[in-house]
Amino acid sequence: MDQNGPHLRCEPPALQPAPPDIQALCVWLSETAGQAMRMQVLMADLPTRLGAGLGVPVADAIAGCVWQRQQPIKIDPETDTCFPEFARVLREAGIKSFCGIPLMFANRRIGVLGLASMKPDAFRDFEPQFVQAGARIADGMANGWPGLVSQPAPVAVSDRDVCHPEEPDPAAAPFEGIIGRSGPIRAVLEQVAIVAPTNASVLILGETGTGKELIAHAIHKRGSRRYQSFVRVNCAAIPSGLLESELFGHERGAFTGAIARKTGRFELAHGGTLFLDEIGDLPLDLQSKLLRVLQEQEFERLGSNQTTRVDVRVVAATSRDLTQMVALGEYRSDLYYRLNVFPLRLPALRERPEDIPLLVSHFMQLYARRMNKPAECVSSETMKALVAYPWPGNVRELQNFIERAVILSTGKMLQGPLAELQMPVAGPASARSNSSRMADSLKAAEREHILQALAESNWVVGGPKGAAIRLGLRRTTLISKMQKLGITRRKT
Repeated sequence: MDQNGPHLRCEPPALQPAPPDIQALCVWLSETAGQAMRMQVLMADLPTRLGAGLGVPVADAIAGCVWQRQQPIKIDPETDTCFPEFARVLREAGIKSFCGIPLMFANRRIGVLGLASMKPDAFRDFEPQFVQAGARIADGMANGWPGLVSQPAPVAVSDRDVCHPEEPDPAAAPFEGIIGRSGPIRAVLEQVAIVAPTNASVLILGETGTGKELIAHAIHKRGSRRYQSFVRVNCAAIPSGLLESELFGHERGAFTGAIARKTGRFELAHGGTLFLDEIGDLPLDLQSKLLRVLQEQEFERLGSNQTTRVDVRVVAATSRDLTQMVALGEYRSDLYYRLNVFPLRLPALRERPEDIPLLVSHFMQLYARRMNKPAECVSSETMKALVAYPWPGNVRELQNFIERAVILSTGKMLQGPLAELQMPVAGPASARSNSSRMADSLKAAEREHILQALAESNWVVGGPKGAAIRLGLRRTTLISKMQKLGITRRKT
């Protein structure tokens, strides 16, 4: 103690960030089992420009990104490239800062809160309060605004009928657009969760209609490149003469009709993910160029001698058997091994029949809402027929069938054209059987041809009069083929 009294140690009060100056507020609520977000609550004029009352697919909206990650997301409309259309509307409204906050109630995701400000970087110091603010607002929505967080109304049906929709378990299918609780689909999603955070190339294998692009998009969304571009290329849909230009771009005057410089898909995907669908249909002459890009991350545009470097993660998909194509010389083995770093095989729909009711429910809700139809329920007889059918076209075929069924339905009960499910369809198993028989026939023909050449050369393999010359093959190649086909000279 001194003349001025005891020393009192005073700590300055902790500075709390001032709440940001908010000019607009909106709330998106989930619908269709979390597959779309609908703007429900508005303050100010801005949300009306963003499509108030319209269902926005989760994969295409910032609200869907917040919903999936369950973490706040801030964007600067002047520099954002992840949501270009959304950022454009914000800029036109004079908005300088935007933030999306997840809304949770009783450990259940219910929606996303959107905050907009005309001040740059308005939410920089407000981040610690985001989650608490979202929790308080969600509680107020659930308690103070009854009906805003709604559950599907039950529909009275008979004992023979099953009422749908049946909401998928979010823990069972934590990826946007991917519906299923079965063991096979869970195993795939576990593999996706493992490989997504890495930059490894992924090869997605599966029959047509199994959802390979959805899996590719899930890998991108859960990886470190999720805020960068996701570029799609269907190698089977682009003519082979134009595919090189599509992938790598071209300079003006590189060929007839090249009136301007074009940026290729690899450049567009720089920093992000390039999805090469139907990679099995890539022409042989382009396979070596693709291999170089995968190994060296560089290429030249058509008509240019300058090397362009890119940083791209490649996710490829195919419904073809690449190993068989490699064996037949139709596909480069080095490219196959480079793509096959982390293979993912998607199960066919017939391998996970327990997921069919969930998919039926999802597609029925989707098309009933789009067409303003009252379809809500599926009879047990219809559901049994849907589960029993092998669906050779997989989920895509089921989706198209449910769309036709919703069109034909006049009441709450789904009226599907079940007669179509009785039609004999040559499924993949039959196709594989035909392919196997054809391969056996080719082997038999090749074996007979080699035996004839050996007989004419008196079983001399090499030399100027040997069987290899007659067949137009190298001696070592002929010996290898003889070993594979089990051809040996019988002792006399």
